[in-house]
Amino acid sequence: MPESRPYHHGDLRSTLLAGAERTLRTKGATALSLRELAREAGVSHAAPGRHFKDKQALLNALALAGYDRLAQTLHAADDPGLPLEPRLTALARAYLRFALDNGELLELMYARKHDPDAHEQMASAIDRTIGALERVLEDAQGRGEIIAGDPAHLTLTTGASLHGLASFTAGGMIPPEAALESIGDLVHNLLHGLKPR
Repeated sequence: MPESRPYHHGDLRSTLLAGAERTLRTKGATALSLRELAREAGVSHAAPGRHFKDKQALLNALALAGYDRLAQTLHAADDPGLPLEPRLTALARAYLRFALDNGELLELMYARKHDPDAHEQMASAIDRTIGALERVLEDAQGRGEIIAGDPAHLTLTTGASLHGLASFTAGGMIPPEAALESIGDLVHNLLHGLKPR
């Protein structure tokens, strides 16, 4: 058994989250156990309770951390000065790379089962990611680059297409390289339709 180590305030929470993400990646969410994470961290089995009231609270914290990373990824890829097609292509490519690197985490982020206590935090996290895409589309509408209509509906259509490609790729139906190469075509077809021109 690992030797018990003292933790400064905040370190144990980070250690538990890092261990939980490793377990999520290798064994899935069902294998997560606060007791096992405590053992790996070298602390008493009760110590995680100071940071997470139960396993669901830990899953919520993992999902929120995932949304933070996704928001940072999308923000870094976004260039508001670009026309919509290259701008959306860059965002789509960043999203796909995130999905390929964090498939299990993304699945957890989109799971419907989150602790009701975390509802506001989840809504805010979703707004920083999906909401950012909606604002990109609203900007494009304002510039006349895309059709008028409910931006939320356009975001749903766009997001479903991008996430569908990510899911197919994560599931092994499309090789990652081919998926990344096809992003430009996907965005072009989303923006221009499949009708011959």
